[in-house]
Amino acid sequence: MTLAELSAVLDIIDRGGEQNIHLTGLHYDSRRVRPGFLFVAIKGFQTDGHLYINDALQRGAVAVVIERELDLPPGTAWIRVANSRQALGQLAARFYGYPGSSLRLIGVTGTNGKTTTTHLIKEVLEAAGRPTGLLGTIGFRLGTKVLQTERTTPEALDLQAIFRELLENQAQAAVMEVSSHALTLYRTEGTEFDGAVFTNLTQDHLDFHQDMESYLNAKAILFKSLGQGVKKGPKYAVINGDDPYGSRLAELTPVEVITYGRNSACQVRAEKVRLAPDGATCRVVFPGGVLDLKLKLTGLFNIYNALAAFAVGLQEGVEPATVATALSQVRGVPGRFERVDRGQPFTVVVDYAHTPDGLKNILQAARQVTAGRLLTVFGCGGDRDRGKRPLMGQVAAQLSDYCIVTSDNPRSEEPQASIADIVPGLEKVASAAYQRIVDRRQAIATALALARPRDMVVIAGKGHETYQLVKDKILPFDDRQVVREELAALGYTENRHDVYSND
Repeated sequence: MTLAELSAVLDIIDRGGEQNIHLTGLHYDSRRVRPGFLFVAIKGFQTDGHLYINDALQRGAVAVVIERELDLPPGTAWIRVANSRQALGQLAARFYGYPGSSLRLIGVTGTNGKTTTTHLIKEVLEAAGRPTGLLGTIGFRLGTKVLQTERTTPEALDLQAIFRELLENQAQAAVMEVSSHALTLYRTEGTEFDGAVFTNLTQDHLDFHQDMESYLNAKAILFKSLGQGVKKGPKYAVINGDDPYGSRLAELTPVEVITYGRNSACQVRAEKVRLAPDGATCRVVFPGGVLDLKLKLTGLFNIYNALAAFAVGLQEGVEPATVATALSQVRGVPGRFERVDRGQPFTVVVDYAHTPDGLKNILQAARQVTAGRLLTVFGCGGDRDRGKRPLMGQVAAQLSDYCIVTSDNPRSEEPQASIADIVPGLEKVASAAYQRIVDRRQAIATALALARPRDMVVIAGKGHETYQLVKDKILPFDDRQVVREELAALGYTENRHDVYSND
């Protein structure tokens, strides 16, 4: 289409140059511009896309979207808008033909539980015969196809391209993690959700949002948007009724709200919860019925994740018995309370928990199913919310018999700095027993060597990740693979299958 046709969706401040020029594509990264492209200059946190306009033009861009007045080469077609991030979402949706309008789109947001909840919802919808795409921290998945993505929620242009690919592969729905960063930075602009799920809100990302109120307001963007577009079909919000922030989100939501939890006021609630090392059971009470639910996932947090998926299934018209069967068949999610078993007489679990509440959840779950001691290996990411570090230290000390504090993804920080921030929290607990080991592999190896029969070793923070971010390098590092190698070094070489997913 032409620049004029594509830009008809924008609130344009000014424009210049040939507006009827034909476009072959668009991008926000000058390095990925091709001849005939529109380049959208976005001001980022590390750099500013306006500095790369000449590079984009040299690579073949025929037009640019800008936020401020600039001296551009003669003959350059341009459009000026107030917010080029927002414009990118609007342009991307139009360029790809609004693919989201032909999919049932369900967004899941919250501090913890997003990844597991999206996996569970996907299984519920597919059990009802609806091919469903999955987007989130672990990547993009449709059927057997799995691709890595750079962010929990892709940039608006990439997101619309994924929606188009889902349609071309006969998907009927998509369920995706929606991060607070994505909502604040307009990555979901041009996307109209049919359903939204709120899992919980606890401290995280305050380096970005500054305070919990701003963090909540970012999440609220998703719920306020429900029902405000043109898509047909039911619109709804599924909200954790046990979370103190849930009622506030419910008040801001203009569509039907369904609550879930253990509180008797919740519309979808769990009763008679039982937790075991190999799973969890409960009775689900919902409008119009009662069903027994048996999960292969353990931990109270997974009961909540399953309730959220159960509520979505009901709203999407899936038979309750089908929902229960689908949930019961999910064996796990990569990097979420994932067991690594090589025949050792103790249990090893790898988890993505990297917030105080997330760490508390997995350690409480571990406590409930561990006959011996609980040993915890964890750290905190560099260049991120420093305020949560002592809180995580305190949680770990309260719930563990022994802690090893190590590096996570140090990024530009020295690993010792983040460890030093964690220690004051550990020392608030009189009974705290811990040591510091900066090298993550050595920390894991030490914990495994210390483990006795019937103990559990929890390695938290990185979960499914296969890399470690150190300075400006991306180094290969997978907690699960490191555990396998270190167990082998201890003589545990039985070739058992580590069951964690439906693959």
